[in-house]
Amino acid sequence: MEFRSDVITCSGKYSNNQQKLFSYGTAGFRTKADDLETVLFRMGLLAALRSKAKKAHIGLMITASHNPACDNGVKLVDPYGEMMVESWEAHATHVANASDDELAGVLHCIVTEEHITADHTAQVVIGRDTRPSSNTLHAAAVSGVEALGGKVVDCGVVTTPLLHYRVRCANDPSYGVASNEGYTDKLVETFLKLQSCAQPATSCAQPATSCYCQDLLFDGANGVGGLQMAIMAPRISQALKLTIHNGGEGQGVLNYRCGADFVKVSQSWPSGVPATPGSRCVSVDGDADRVVYSYIDELGAYHLMDGDKIATLVVGFLQEQLSEAGLALRLGLVQTAYANGASTAYVNDSLKVPVGFAKTGVKHLHHMALSFDIGVYFEANGHGTVIFSDSASAAIKEAASTDSPAARRLAAVKDLINETVGDAISDLLLVEVILRHRGWGMRDWDAQYHDMPNKLVTVRVADRSVFETTDAERRCTQPAALQPAIDDLLSTSFLHARARTFVRPSGTEDLVRVYAEAATQSHVEELALQVSRLVFDLAGGVGERP
Repeated sequence: MEFRSDVITCSGKYSNNQQKLFSYGTAGFRTKADDLETVLFRMGLLAALRSKAKKAHIGLMITASHNPACDNGVKLVDPYGEMMVESWEAHATHVANASDDELAGVLHCIVTEEHITADHTAQVVIGRDTRPSSNTLHAAAVSGVEALGGKVVDCGVVTTPLLHYRVRCANDPSYGVASNEGYTDKLVETFLKLQSCAQPATSCAQPATSCYCQDLLFDGANGVGGLQMAIMAPRISQALKLTIHNGGEGQGVLNYRCGADFVKVSQSWPSGVPATPGSRCVSVDGDADRVVYSYIDELGAYHLMDGDKIATLVVGFLQEQLSEAGLALRLGLVQTAYANGASTAYVNDSLKVPVGFAKTGVKHLHHMALSFDIGVYFEANGHGTVIFSDSASAAIKEAASTDSPAARRLAAVKDLINETVGDAISDLLLVEVILRHRGWGMRDWDAQYHDMPNKLVTVRVADRSVFETTDAERRCTQPAALQPAIDDLLSTSFLHARARTFVRPSGTEDLVRVYAEAATQSHVEELALQVSRLVFDLAGGVGERP
């Protein structure tokens, strides 16, 4: 394959004229939108090469997820809706950073290394979120694909999970219809089927507060999730009465004081959503791949139901259905170091379901979840899904052909779940199915276990690359003096506080995240402060010392 310089820069329109270096991380490239136009063109080139290499449709999503509206980003999606393999992440970094003179050589190296031939026309499925910059970046990505003779399947403005779904369906028609409408129809029809055969509780100890309620406030983060839910809400209103707020149609600023990330980090009710005792709310993030719940009890107290709470609810339900169906399938949960210790203990000790720990980042959790027959993975931030192995899918399908209601329920639940990636809308529908089936209100769900007090803070450093971790990021190996200092803190000042803490570098910025967990909030505050100071002092903190 030949790469003419005028073609691979669109006659200089997408020349690399900046000094900034880019690194393809767990979320792809993500930074200020003004810096990304050339990067998007080059990711169009790379997506076309990846499609040729795999002889399959490849996805390209333009989004910065929960980041502020001034940011944007791009990530590539592999043929079955999974994240792009790590070896190609290195290719992406090289392509993004190459000078104009180097670019043809970098592309030639990829073609040679990956044994790419010209006998397959590239097919790239492209989606974008609602950010003001997304249209310009979309045009750049399309130009990149077409510069190598590829064809674009344009999904328009869609959620990230919908883009993943469409890539999977384009390569595996048995998974569903490869269109925006196909995604919507599959979720709506399966949800209504499950709700119609749910077994609501026949009696409740406290009928006013502990029975399932159809009313749900939806916080769309002023992003694309609100647009998607506006399409679906009227069709599912007989089973779930959604009131949409922060819907993304000029109602407010994307992700500003609303959405899943804000609610999780601030542990507070989203702006733009009325707060009254008894209210329950589900929040998604800007591209609708994260979801968290929250509610206000009768006394006006706020309660957060994050990814850990969702994971334990899902694991308990699946375990129950497998038992009722008589299916001996290995069920497991995958968490990250950010998972609340109380959730891990509940799944291990009460549900007796094995828990594995993976590095932060969906690709790491997804990979570990594949080791189970049915792998549930969730990050505490609300990003997660369930994966069924081929053998588990076959066993459930066979059992569902009998008179087993539980097996039929499992088969329908599998259809409701978006196995390709964490999907806020799919996940919230699954939560509602489980709550209705059990006859639970929010307090019943919340009572499964009680979270340990915790806090997440960030420390700005000169260079995040000096930090290295091990044990699924729960221990820091570099700087060498940091972990011993943390261990000393835990064994002395916080010995009796049931405390744990860890630090890890951000995947996209020169920030270090410090997580602290302990028996009381005062212990948490002090532990987070002490560890933040250690990070600042030992790693060249920037700005004011914590």
